Amino acid sequence: MKLQDVLPEDIERRSMEIITEELGDRVLDPENETVIKRVIHTTADFEYADRLVFSPEAVRRGVDALCRGASIVTDTEMARAGINKRVLGRLGGTAYCFVADSGVAEEAKRNGTTRSAAAMQKAARELSGGPLIVAIGNAPTALLELEKLLDVGAIHPDLVIGVPVGFVNAEESKERFLSRRDVPYIIARGRKGGSNVAAAICNALLYQSGSRTAP
Repeated sequence: MKLQDVLPEDIERRSMEIITEELGDRVLDPENETVIKRVIHTTADFEYADRLVFSPEAVRRGVDALCRGASIVTDTEMARAGINKRVLGRLGGTAYCFVADSGVAEEAKRNGTTRSAAAMQKAARELSGGPLIVAIGNAPTALLELEKLLDVGAIHPDLVIGVPVGFVNAEESKERFLSRRDVPYIIARGRKGGSNVAAAICNALLYQSGSRTAP
């Protein structure tokens, strides 16, 4: 197998070219194409071309929110770390993860929930006043708790990215969310997902937002 001679600054561009080539005649929805290709680029998993489900205008709603300075709250520090905070900050937003915050562990223990669920409760208390994107890449309990918060009107995200990974309630929590009509979503069906996928989706939206607001 011959190595490709690619300059460091051209690696991402060449990677995207390879993804396009390997997708072949597959036609992707133009609105969602950038997100799908960014996730494939992050995971090298072409199954995401079929697994990612977008509610109507989900990408547009996410980009619009970011252009208005939306905050992004994640369920893991890994997802938060993977978000391009330079672009997010330029748009006026901040990335949050409350899982390790003081009081969250105590609240989870007191209520018999996971820290991820308690962190969603804290996000509802502290981030409901402005544009908001919730990006869940690890904990199904966070997505299930988010459902409860939506049901009682405690949180009003502009977009939910639901891609928790695993074997216990990961697939089920995502399938439940697909029936919602009150919030835009990007969901990865099945067991696959992860913090890297959540961050990749956020970054795909951020790069589109940055292009929109660039002079």
